[in-house]
Order: sequence, then C-alpha cells, then structure tokens
Amino acid sequence: MLGANNLGGKTAVMHRLLVEERCWVTESRFLHALNYCMLLPGPEAMQLAVYLGWMLNGVLGGLAAGVLFVLPGFLSILALSVFYALYQGTDLVAALFFGLKPAVMAVVVEALLRIGKRTLQNSTMVALAAASFVAIFFFDAPFPLIILAAALIGLLGGRRWPQRFHLAKPNTEQLFDCVGPVILSDEFVKGQRPSLARGLGVAVLWLTLWLTPVLWLGLALGWDNTFAQIGAFFSKAAAVTFGGAYAVLAYIAQQAVETYGWLKPGEMLDGLGMAETTPGPLIQVVQFVGFLGAFRHPGTLDPLLAGVLGSVLTTWVTYTPCFLWIFLGGPYIEYLRGHKSLSMALSAITAAVVGVVFNLAIWFALNTLFGKVEEVHHLGVRLLLPVWPTLSWASALIAAGAFLALLRFKLGMVITLAGSVAAGVAVHWMAGS
Repeated sequence: MLGANNLGGKTAVMHRLLVEERCWVTESRFLHALNYCMLLPGPEAMQLAVYLGWMLNGVLGGLAAGVLFVLPGFLSILALSVFYALYQGTDLVAALFFGLKPAVMAVVVEALLRIGKRTLQNSTMVALAAASFVAIFFFDAPFPLIILAAALIGLLGGRRWPQRFHLAKPNTEQLFDCVGPVILSDEFVKGQRPSLARGLGVAVLWLTLWLTPVLWLGLALGWDNTFAQIGAFFSKAAAVTFGGAYAVLAYIAQQAVETYGWLKPGEMLDGLGMAETTPGPLIQVVQFVGFLGAFRHPGTLDPLLAGVLGSVLTTWVTYTPCFLWIFLGGPYIEYLRGHKSLSMALSAITAAVVGVVFNLAIWFALNTLFGKVEEVHHLGVRLLLPVWPTLSWASALIAAGAFLALLRFKLGMVITLAGSVAAGVAVHWMAGS
C-alpha cells in the first residue's frame, strides 16, 4: 500500500501512514530511524521502510517492506520507459515532455530552496555549499570526492568548532505524538545483539548478492560492455548517494550523458518527470537511465529485451545495498545515532549537497530553456554558456508558471506537473495549426 501511495514526499507519506493513522510507530521512534537512515548512502525513504519493517517483523519484515516499497514504482517506470523508447519521436510524446521539462526544473529549484532552508544555518554551512558548487560546476570535480571532502571537513572541523557543524534538531515537542497502543514503542529494543560473527555473515551474504552479477558481467562480457558498465556505474552511485536523490542526479546525469552517451541532457529531465509522477522513490529515475542505455546499446540482443534487462540490473544494484546497510547496521543504531562526530560529518555532507543540487538546477535549466549549450574550458575552468538565439520562450513561460504554482500558490507537485504538461500540449497544437 505504501509503495503505491508515496507520490511526492515519500518520507512524509510514511510518517502519516505509520505514525499518525495506524499508530504502528511512535513519533520519536520514527525520527530515531530516520536519523540513522540519513547517515547512510542510498535512498533514505527506501532504507527507512526496510528498517521499520525489520524492527517490526525481523529480516522477513524488512525484505517485504523493501520489495513492496519499490515494486509499484519499478513497474510504472518500466512501462513508461518502453512507451518512451518506442514512441519518443511522435508528436504526442514530444508535446507531453515539452511541458513536463520546465515543470521538473521548477521542482528541482523548489527542492533546493527547501533543503537550503533546513541546512544552511550558519556561515560555515553556506561556505561549504558554495565550495561544493564551485568544485562541481566550474572544475567538474567528481561527486564522490566532494562527499568525501565534506565528511572530512565535518569530522575535523567539528572537533575544533563543534557549534559550527552541529545543526539544530527539530523541536520534537511540536511534532505529532501518536497516542494509544503502538507496535514499535520508544521502549522497544530489537532483541538481536550486535556481534562480529553476525556482521560478517550479513556482509558476505549481501555483498555477494549485490556484486556477483556485476563481476560476472564484467568478466564474461568485458568491462566495456554496456551491461557491465551499467552494473558497475550504478553500484558506485549507490555507495555515494548521500543527501538524497537530488544530490546524486547531477552525478548520474553527467556520467550518463557525457561519459557513456546513454541519453541526451533533455532526456534526463524526461526521466525525472516520470519518477516525480509515479509511485516509488525519486531515485527510481536511474531505472529509466539504465533502460535507455541498454536499449540503445543492445549488442546482439533485441533492443526492447536489452532495455528491460538494463532496468532490472539497474534496480538490483541500486536497492540491494539498502538491505546490506540496514541489516548490517541495525543493531548498532543506538551507537551511531548518538555519535556526535558522525552527526557533524553528516551536517557537512548535507551542506555540500546544497551546492551539488544548485549545480543540478542550473544544468537542468540550461538544457531545458536553450536548444544549444556550449562547454568552454579555459585555464582549468569549465564554463557552460547558453546560445541565446536558441532560447525557447514557450519553455521559459511554462517554467515561470510552474514556479508560481509551486512557490507562490503552493498548488502541489502533481497539479503543477499536470498543468505544465497541458500547457506543453497546447503550445504544440498551436504551433502545428
């Protein structure tokens, strides 16, 4: 049920269903789990579902929660990916996505403002965000390197100036407090003590499940094969996606478009629009990328079959690590949650993520509003320069409407996207008449 109803704010929907309506989990226990999941790489909403399922009903509960959380979104994106690949050149599909792209750009900017408001609470956090943006936008710094540098700054700087790196926590007294019987109460402690033997067993099992397909593809087909590249790339992405889906999208878009040539810049926006309007976590957009990559480089396979296999492979290597992190780290959650050094490292990473998302917003805006963007390198600095005669005024107007709908009138994401798609269809209809 949760997987089919988590359009929009996935974590917020989980809170409403599990804490407010069903009273399965207390407010403080929910925040306790969420804080732990935010320390991990990967989609936090997926990990939160797995963690709560594990706490409620052991390993089987965690497996069931994770699979059912992802399955509706996987099926939806797969169907849309097939439709997109087969009918991309038709006027109807072009009209639909013409309106969707500017709206997605507005959604990314709205997410940037929301994350920035929560994160940039002092000048140190602002400086980290600015440095992150400069590194990735002007110097094309790798996303994993930015995350690592931010974590080290948080660890070292937090020892010297702890007040600059310890972000304020929400006032839990003002949050909803579920009353009545609950399954997972504040006093509940999972009756499974952490041990080295258990940890090694869990790590070996889930690392084997995660990496065996990737290693087999690379060794059997060669590491330059598209499927081996998809497995290796998205495995690496799964290990560095701190800060949520928006943070890693810039990294994925850059590599998928510029390095591997799996899709075009505007197509990344199309995939993001699919993920925003279907059930499941936003990071499910990677499935669309994997589908197109395999569809366009199928080797000896039928392109459609290759695309489906690419979708399955991408989803597998993206979400299997979530079970590893939760089942391995669950017993240590109390220690991790109270560890100030880790909290400060996370604060620094989150601030750096704001700069990365700002880069994503600019990248999307340039490739949405302009038909051509030139990349210029000078003295080690990279510049993205729009070709102004290629500016699409229709896209700019739709984007402005989406901004007003989201930020001024608070109409919600689904209504905003639907209105923008309708505007795109109208523009195409008038242009063709």
